[in-house]
Amino acid sequence: MTPSTLRTRFVTEDNRRWWTLAAMCFALFMVMLDNTVVNVALPSIQRDLGASISGLEWTINAYTLSFAVLLVTGGRLGDLFGRRRMFLLGVVAFGASSAFIGFSQSEAWLVFGRATQGIGAALMMPATLSIISNAFPPHERGKAIGTWAGVSALALAIGPVVGGFLVENVSWQSIFFLNLPVAAVAVVVTLFATHESRDETSAQSVDVPGVAALTIGLAALVLALVEANAWGWGSGRIVGLLIVALVGLTAFAVLETRVANPMVDFRFFRNRSFLGANIVAFIVSFAMLAMFFFLALYLQNVRGYTPLQAGVRFLPSTVLIIFAGPIAGRLADRIGPRPLMTAGLVLTAGSLFWQGHLAVDTPYGFLVGAFVLMGLGMGLIMSPMSTAAMNAVDQAKAGVASGVLSMSRMVGGTFGVAAMGALIAGLGRHRLDQLLPQVPAARRQDLADGLGAGATGGTGAVHDAVQQAFLYALNDGLRVAAVVALAGAAAAWLLIERGVPSRTPPAAAEPAEAEVGTGDAGSELAAGVA
Repeated sequence: MTPSTLRTRFVTEDNRRWWTLAAMCFALFMVMLDNTVVNVALPSIQRDLGASISGLEWTINAYTLSFAVLLVTGGRLGDLFGRRRMFLLGVVAFGASSAFIGFSQSEAWLVFGRATQGIGAALMMPATLSIISNAFPPHERGKAIGTWAGVSALALAIGPVVGGFLVENVSWQSIFFLNLPVAAVAVVVTLFATHESRDETSAQSVDVPGVAALTIGLAALVLALVEANAWGWGSGRIVGLLIVALVGLTAFAVLETRVANPMVDFRFFRNRSFLGANIVAFIVSFAMLAMFFFLALYLQNVRGYTPLQAGVRFLPSTVLIIFAGPIAGRLADRIGPRPLMTAGLVLTAGSLFWQGHLAVDTPYGFLVGAFVLMGLGMGLIMSPMSTAAMNAVDQAKAGVASGVLSMSRMVGGTFGVAAMGALIAGLGRHRLDQLLPQVPAARRQDLADGLGAGATGGTGAVHDAVQQAFLYALNDGLRVAAVVALAGAAAAWLLIERGVPSRTPPAAAEPAEAEVGTGDAGSELAAGVA
């Protein structure tokens, strides 16, 4: 049976968008799964490659840095040169780098491979959301994005379980080789089912000065956030990086107002819904990733669970996101994103406040209710948030809009972990001063610095004091995160526009190669600009 016959038999104009959604979800599953399985494999990687602690840290940081920094650029390149093309390039780069990592013989090659994976993910991630937005009309977009968000949550949920099983029973390399068949399926389905789409309103020229300024500014900012607690917030390196970030991002903002075809049109942010969705994206990632990161440390370092056991105990949150995400997407098509996002953030704040009452011997049963509340809240937020952002801009700009939203989430999550770590170290130092006055000040400072990474070391009375200080600081940090989530709820209620998407078919119903048009989302943007 020839490829054209297969396409004719299985892919029709009526079901093409659903095949497209399946391809995007396949690729998204691969990226999100990789985010969680690598953490489980780090001890095995250290043993096999003789990797240093710094090398292990950069196994994570190299991916985070290249991914976060290039998201907006990847989205804009998709708008200019074809979203399907950039998506396929990203999938191939991600798959090839996964194979490269699997065959790595040193930590240097491992870190290089992870950085390349981040580049592939940055090309792929914005394209998934922008392709979905072009394939589905506004009144069905929430349902599609809800499925997209549910698949993301599914990957996050099963990542530690799959990773733990493969590392224990096969090898750490197998978690990377697993990406190859997934990438192959995503490529084949995309080639068969997905139409190309691009921004036909802009010249196909890359804003090189803007790309350079944004890359330098974001790289400096993300690196500063990643290393701030290790190097010290007041250290010369961190201050220097923050200055470079400020200069780079300021230069980017100035440059974008002076070029004919800017990489990011700042008029997007005059639309209240787009601005509100990005604020919520930053806040929800700030709260969620900080919670997951430090609760994982609590479950392992204080309660004594293994990484796999700790991952399994987060399932009440992640499983609920899997089911609530698609439901919230469908509801967003009916009642609009605003009430769902607001309610979700209120529930998230309640969950964080609930969690802010931990003790050394807190039973897991106490946390189950908080995890359920967190999963329900996140499920109500994620797909309506993405729907609100994508419906607020012209479909022709969907790629860069998706990149900006993804960047807001990545930077918010990185900032949340860094800020929570600094807060825990600072509050913990105060508590250690009270509990261990007999210990030299330098030693107390070392213990406090370790709290930001979840360390609860020491012996005897010192160990008990460190655990108490960690919990004292963690509980206060979780309550602060609850306040931040409530601020996000207020922002969602005040900024996200009321109402539901129009049922008017988008310009994607025009010839397949264009698939861009304006539609009601463009009208909303024009109204916001005016």
